[in-house]
Amino acid sequence: MATKTTLRVIPLGGLGEIGRNMMLLEYGDDIIVVDVGLMFPEEEMLGVDLVIPDFSYLRQNSEKLRAVFLTHGHEDHVGALPYFLREFDVPVYSTRLTDGLIRVKLQEHRLGQKAKTHVVNPGEVIQAGVFEVEFFTVAHSIPDACGLIIRTPLGLVVHTGDFKLDHTPVMDQHTDLIRLAQVGAEGCLLLLADSTYAEVDGYTPSEQLVGEALRNIMVNAQGRVIVATFASLISRVQQVIDAAVFTNRKVFVTGRSMIDNVAMARQLGYLQAPEGVIIGVEEMRSTPPSRLVVVTTGSQGEPTSALTRMANGDHRHIQIMKGDTVVLSASPIPGNEQAVYRNVDNLFRLGADVLYNRVSNIHVRGHASREELKVIQGLLQPEYFVPIHGEYRHLVVHARLAESVGVPPGNAFVLTDGDVLEIDEEAAWLGERVPASYVYVDGLGIGDVDQHILRDRAHLSTDGVVVVIVTVDKQTGALERPAEILARGFVDLDEREDLVERTKDVVANALRGAEHYAEFGDINTRIRDAVSKFLYDETRRRPMVLTVTVEV
Repeated sequence: MATKTTLRVIPLGGLGEIGRNMMLLEYGDDIIVVDVGLMFPEEEMLGVDLVIPDFSYLRQNSEKLRAVFLTHGHEDHVGALPYFLREFDVPVYSTRLTDGLIRVKLQEHRLGQKAKTHVVNPGEVIQAGVFEVEFFTVAHSIPDACGLIIRTPLGLVVHTGDFKLDHTPVMDQHTDLIRLAQVGAEGCLLLLADSTYAEVDGYTPSEQLVGEALRNIMVNAQGRVIVATFASLISRVQQVIDAAVFTNRKVFVTGRSMIDNVAMARQLGYLQAPEGVIIGVEEMRSTPPSRLVVVTTGSQGEPTSALTRMANGDHRHIQIMKGDTVVLSASPIPGNEQAVYRNVDNLFRLGADVLYNRVSNIHVRGHASREELKVIQGLLQPEYFVPIHGEYRHLVVHARLAESVGVPPGNAFVLTDGDVLEIDEEAAWLGERVPASYVYVDGLGIGDVDQHILRDRAHLSTDGVVVVIVTVDKQTGALERPAEILARGFVDLDEREDLVERTKDVVANALRGAEHYAEFGDINTRIRDAVSKFLYDETRRRPMVLTVTVEV
């Protein structure tokens, strides 16, 4: 008997963490991908630049891969695309602004020529194998954000992307509730919905609040107003421009990614600025502070960003001075709080007035709160539900919310990266897992840093390293001269001559029995064990002990 074909739902990232969003849908011989995002490294990921999803399941099934669909242009949904497109040659579909943002990114990675990117309008249907995919608009903190309605042989699947319900959005970006109600009437098999704010009661406030707050700040500020936000938050940049026009100020843009994105968004017509409002460096220098607004990157305290350079006093064009008002129009991503507040402290030290999420209303979230999530459940009334985008607690809370508003008991599945949900005509169940570990990008290396290396880095950073260099006779394995001891990050050896001498004795004793020709691995192990134990007994520290053996 032939096994029935099932619809397989496979998250490779974004479930159990914030960021790195990537979801596969597989049916028979066809796979489509929704979003290929990155995650910013957490504090303990020492030296890692970015974290991207694990593509190994797709490598094994690359002949089934039909297309990639991107919901919107934020890094946590499109940031890993350059790494993905190096390996997989598939068409990428997204709306106009998202396409503009990824093209800027692909140019940086020199993939602009090769990539097959296609611009899609909401309402258009793309055929990808057995799947028919339709984009529908959603309100989010970036224009052209969309969710997806995916027609599969078993029924309709809705993927919300990141969304909220904003009835007074800045750039006319409504969540298309009418289309969702039609899907609900036809029958929704599976809903995959954004869980980032599933713990938060009530409704997410409208973007209009931010526009009013920015306007009030600019009316009342005596000097320059410097607004830091994400480079991809195009609608926030528009609000800054609107407030600047209202208060008769000029706008100067700084930060490489912000400059690139603003240029691209103006070219595509997403940013409306009257002639002469956005100015260059020369004009910025001659504009009086009370007539100037600066838009910059660095709302997350990123070390190389423009705002961090201003806070540290080494920005090329802008020195913070008394009378400046700095507005951080973004909440710190979990894990970045320290870096953000370090910048806030430094800006205050330089005499600026700083407005940030703790003290004023200058950022609203781009994600739906509990009441909005209930509205979507009510419209779609899905048979099965999988919460997506969020840490584990968000997913669990969202699954319970779904069951409280009508998802049949047992039909809300909390998945994490690598789980496989299988659905057929009768039922849904969890299948065998696929690999979905973190892949670290460090410098030019992709995936060559793993947990062991990070553990070593943590070890080095807490206890330092001691190197023991021994010279042994090739024939007998006997020690030719006393060992040399080097240390970094352990103790200052110049001040602890006694410790060095006694360590040399420990090495000599460890090799005393080895007068005959010994295996080098054995010599190294003996030295390492003896020295580690001795140093721990003496200092109660555990430096990493490395041995170098030279034969003569």
